[in-house]
Amino acid sequence: MGAHPDFESWAAARWPRLVRTAYLLTGDHHEAEDLVQTTLAKVYLAWPRISRLDEPDAYVHRALANNNLSRFRRRRVVHLLTSRLPERSRPETTADVENRTALVTALAALPPRMRAVVVLRYWEDLSEQQVADVLGCTTGNVKSQASRGLRKLRDHPALAAGEGGER
Repeated sequence: MGAHPDFESWAAARWPRLVRTAYLLTGDHHEAEDLVQTTLAKVYLAWPRISRLDEPDAYVHRALANNNLSRFRRRRVVHLLTSRLPERSRPETTADVENRTALVTALAALPPRMRAVVVLRYWEDLSEQQVADVLGCTTGNVKSQASRGLRKLRDHPALAAGEGGER
């Protein structure tokens, strides 16, 4: 990749956050890494143009979300998401693991586009306008998808079971 050394440093700095976002979009650590790799490979080809944009990160988030949605369109076999998370380097409490597992399970139940809205809006902390730009839709659509998505998450049995405790 020596042709664009600035791309290498840019991608290395953003890799962990992109993988976390992709994990929330896919529900699977390995698929998340594959999604980020695919997205970065495409971005690399156009890096001279993308690097001159005002917000190259927004462009990459849009590419990540679009590649994830395309993944669903191309899928021919059903892929079951597991409730097991990848191993972590720091010790976690049982409650942390249970809460994260419940959230990932509930996110997996959302339709792909609604899931993308919820992840970009509340995990990536993008504004409604930024999410609309990333997904190529209206802010009204983002608002309604986010509202419905949050309602579905609140009502999901995996999250409703933990209502008495911390989430």
